[in-house]
Amino acid sequence: MAYIQGFLAPVKTAMKAEYTDIAERSWALFREYGALGCCEGWGDAVPDGEVTSFPMAVKKEPDETVVFSWIVWPDKDTADACAASMENDPRWEEAMPATGGVISLQRMMFGGFEPLIRY
Repeated sequence: MAYIQGFLAPVKTAMKAEYTDIAERSWALFREYGALGCCEGWGDAVPDGEVTSFPMAVKKEPDETVVFSWIVWPDKDTADACAASMENDPRWEEAMPATGGVISLQRMMFGGFEPLIRY
């Protein structure tokens, strides 16, 4: 059964092109490691909340945009194998160099999900 990894992160608004470049280079590796699909969403209608919201979840600063992304894998084992590759495949560092200037990794969140319903 398919497996989904989801990501939510604040990205410097002025660095949208740099983020897009990182996402495209990373996608090439995710695909090589077995990913079936990927979606990168640049927030354009992401309201602040009173109790909770995407901006509150990532502690968005005024000069940032919330990015919501996901990767579809054939199964959890394939996703886990890709994650393990990040420890020893130097191409990950080439694909995502110094992402801290573009993406706040400390405020990024991610998780893995078993699809409940898929259309």
